[in-house]
Amino acid sequence: MAVDWIGFSYAAAIAIGGFMGYKRKGSVMSLVAGLIFGGLSAYGAYNISNDPKDIKLSLLSSGALAVVMGMRYKKSGKILPAGLVSGLSLMMVFRLLLLIMV
Repeated sequence: MAVDWIGFSYAAAIAIGGFMGYKRKGSVMSLVAGLIFGGLSAYGAYNISNDPKDIKLSLLSSGALAVVMGMRYKKSGKILPAGLVSGLSLMMVFRLLLLIMV
């Protein structure tokens, strides 16, 4: 049973990003979304650590973030935070799809 360090790191980045949005701009929505999606991603990484083919929750959370933050990036054109989160989430989606294929 290998620990999904990449998945846990991604979850931590999302949660920390939500906290930073709250700290810098006072955005409660960023805090809530960061904690919810970070928690879902962490639980998904835990599931992958136990069963490498159990990607459903991780794929759902990272896919949703990739779409939502990708639309925000397209609208605003700002790299931080929308571009960074959408890029990380898209890479996570590709990684998860590779996990299921191998």
